[in-house]
Amino acid sequence: MVSLKLDDVAAGYGRKIVVSGVTTPTFSAGEIVAVIGPNAAGKSTLFKRIAGLISGAGTVEVANARRASRALSYMPQDTSANAVLTVYESILLARKQGSGWGVEDGDLNAIDAVIEALGIKPIAFRNLGELSGGQRQLVSIAQSLVREPEILLMDEPTSALDLHRQVEVLGFMQQTARVRGMIVLIALHDLNQALRFADQTLVIVNGRMTACGKSTDVITVELLRDVYRVEARIERCSRGLPHVIVDSTVAQAA
Repeated sequence: MVSLKLDDVAAGYGRKIVVSGVTTPTFSAGEIVAVIGPNAAGKSTLFKRIAGLISGAGTVEVANARRASRALSYMPQDTSANAVLTVYESILLARKQGSGWGVEDGDLNAIDAVIEALGIKPIAFRNLGELSGGQRQLVSIAQSLVREPEILLMDEPTSALDLHRQVEVLGFMQQTARVRGMIVLIALHDLNQALRFADQTLVIVNGRMTACGKSTDVITVELLRDVYRVEARIERCSRGLPHVIVDSTVAQAA
């Protein structure tokens, strides 16, 4: 089964180093890993480094992948695409990327399955330019999943979705990771979603990893105060899930 480990990973743009010294435990097949931190902490840069889109020091270790050349898929924050294509065409294009252009029954079945699972069948033959931001985000998720990656990097995949859709999509990703044996790294701002859906949480602050481990061990009142500058408590809801309740914002030091 596939595994992923980062060893002293760094990345930046030109001479500017944005992320450095990121060393993680080994992430295993079936795990959801939330990547959290303040705005501009370096989460997107880290994802691009793992995806091989930018270079940097350190090692991204992928082991036991079935298809080394196509093991990893990256869904960026920017979901812009060719507005002339239909949703179906864009997902088909993603499916065939780097594998020739012959379309087989297996390709069509995979596309139909992911469209059905994400509930986007009603918009399957609409042009991308006609879609809302949330709809484009769902299409981007479909494009990533239809490639059947073993490691999936998702940079804020639910930012344009309403709360119901966020829970629905994250629950689907959690189930898909378990069934397919995928590793899914998801950049999130909602810490309650991280607590609910992520097995592990990695914290990036000012380009450095400050914590990584079991989500309930990492997301603490101390983290909320020191990183997010809020006074909060973590309580169990009626279903037994931990839930962050913010009491107040910590005043900035003079």
